[in-house]
Amino acid sequence: MFLKSVRVENFKCIEDSNEFSVEPVTCLVGKNESGKTALLQAIYKLNPAVREEGEFNYLEYPRVKWTDYKKRRVSSPDDVLTTVWELDEADRQALREKFGPETVRTATVTITKGYDNKQYWDLNINEKQVVAHFLRSAALYHEEMSALERAETIAELLSALKSTGSPSVPQSALLNALERTFPNGDPMVAAINILKGRLPTFVYFADYQKMPGQVAIDELLRKQREQRLQFGERVFLALLDLADMKPEEIQNIARFEELVAELEAVSNRLSEEIFEYWSQNRHLEVDFRFDAARPGDPPPLNTGYIFRTRIRNKRHGVTVSFDERSAGFVWFFSFLIWFSQVRRYYGENLFILLDEPGLGLHARAQADLLRYINEKLKPNYQVIYTTHSPFMIDPENIAGVRTVEDLVVDDRVQGTKVGGRGVSTDADTIFPAQAALGYDITRSLFVDKPTLLVGDPSDLLYLKWFSHELQSRRRECVDPRWVVSPVGGVEKIASYLALFGSTKEPIAVLTDFHGEEKQRVLNLKESDLLRKGHVFSAEMYADQDEAGIEDLLGRSCYIRLVNDAYALEGPHRILEQKPSDAPIRVVKEVENHFATLPPTFPTFDPYTPASYLAENSGALRNALPDLDEALGRFERLFKDLNKLFTA
Repeated sequence: MFLKSVRVENFKCIEDSNEFSVEPVTCLVGKNESGKTALLQAIYKLNPAVREEGEFNYLEYPRVKWTDYKKRRVSSPDDVLTTVWELDEADRQALREKFGPETVRTATVTITKGYDNKQYWDLNINEKQVVAHFLRSAALYHEEMSALERAETIAELLSALKSTGSPSVPQSALLNALERTFPNGDPMVAAINILKGRLPTFVYFADYQKMPGQVAIDELLRKQREQRLQFGERVFLALLDLADMKPEEIQNIARFEELVAELEAVSNRLSEEIFEYWSQNRHLEVDFRFDAARPGDPPPLNTGYIFRTRIRNKRHGVTVSFDERSAGFVWFFSFLIWFSQVRRYYGENLFILLDEPGLGLHARAQADLLRYINEKLKPNYQVIYTTHSPFMIDPENIAGVRTVEDLVVDDRVQGTKVGGRGVSTDADTIFPAQAALGYDITRSLFVDKPTLLVGDPSDLLYLKWFSHELQSRRRECVDPRWVVSPVGGVEKIASYLALFGSTKEPIAVLTDFHGEEKQRVLNLKESDLLRKGHVFSAEMYADQDEAGIEDLLGRSCYIRLVNDAYALEGPHRILEQKPSDAPIRVVKEVENHFATLPPTFPTFDPYTPASYLAENSGALRNALPDLDEALGRFERLFKDLNKLFTA
């Protein structure tokens, strides 16, 4: 069975979540207190691994509607959870084997559960076909069939068989088969009983459910008898169970060595699985100790025997308490213990719910965890997890992202709402998804690709145009291996290099050189962010103290391009002769000129001349003045840039 959609109502902060679709891996992203945990807890109660955690308590009803509901909660309990499941081929085959072909009209089943804590199944059974199947299978003679052929339901068929005065052997066999298959005469109930056994068991795991590092055995046994174990203590019991040991047995010192051997075997297996997806520190191992309590320790650790789990860092030769260090490793280890235990008892038909997994993990470790979800869990189980971290959002699975927000419309609190496929009205809610996409797109530009960083999109157009012109004249152009990427100024270039500059492929920078930018460029050249000689500034090729890429075109070429691009005529046209008080950089001169034009003229945008050049290449090729000099300046730049491949 495959979960297709979920709707949660009347639970904690959720009045009505809206129905939302579910993918093989679904990520619920939202701010703190948006209701993500409540959604997972409601879904978990459908068929939980810990059976006593499967009941909805009426005190979980939303307080905003509590006064009205408490009067009718017994006589008319509300629904909480509505789930729609798609039957897979194995499910349909199981029904066909019992009821015959063409007995299920639809491929989906709806299961609801509410405050009466009963499951209600809705599926469409073709009962007439079920009757026909059993009649065909009985191989009755015409005379035996005649008394039964009017039956259209199983109840009618049972009644007809029971009213037969002297049933034949085939009729008696049919009656027995029907009573075995339909004990209460209802094929819907029989079909539900088959599918109930095929409903996945839900495994819920949250960040706070980690195994404790120290366990007082006497206190644990007392809690177990009183049925008040905390979840972390259940994880510890799961660890013992994986080692085929009961807690009362470990107080026998003679058996402790045997226990340690079993636990170390379990630990080694789990650690091996962790380290396949743990790139942060491979020098960790789990160490188990069992000794008498110290009177000075806080209760209940001051009496009886204490089981201690510690993490050993082999690199530094020290151990630390399981509770205190390497929170990400502890979470991963605890989850694998619990997950292994659930698989041991319930098999592989599981549904995984992870509440804020990797909350204490470094960003790279979160990527490792995502890889674990995709490679180990996704092929066998559906997964729903919550997060507010951009590094726990898979850019390859944006279709699986659902936004969660506590919605207020016109001052009316509507509670938790789930948006389909990343839809949200709140910028803060969708920010992690935006950040994840932005990081992935940016990273794809830099990783393992020779990259030339430039300031603006106009720089990219000029480089492409002049490279094409030089190539057409059989002169040196930009090596096609370079990926030219605008990043928006030298201050952003430094940030990009700090994030992505570890790539093995060459990264170079082409930047303006003027005003306050001068010191930033000099600092970039002297920093360790780039290899020496990989920062190119425009004044190096424009033969002037300050320059932008427009100065590589030369003043006369660029002024002609601006005049044509903006159709400047008469007194509004920029003069070919440079005024004596004009700024050094031609683009600054143009900006000053546009500031003197009437308000009806557009604001100057450096991208416009570059775009005009690209769009009118044929007409401008022979019209631009001093083009040969401009080509020479760009060729010098391209030669220096291409030398980096052989440096």
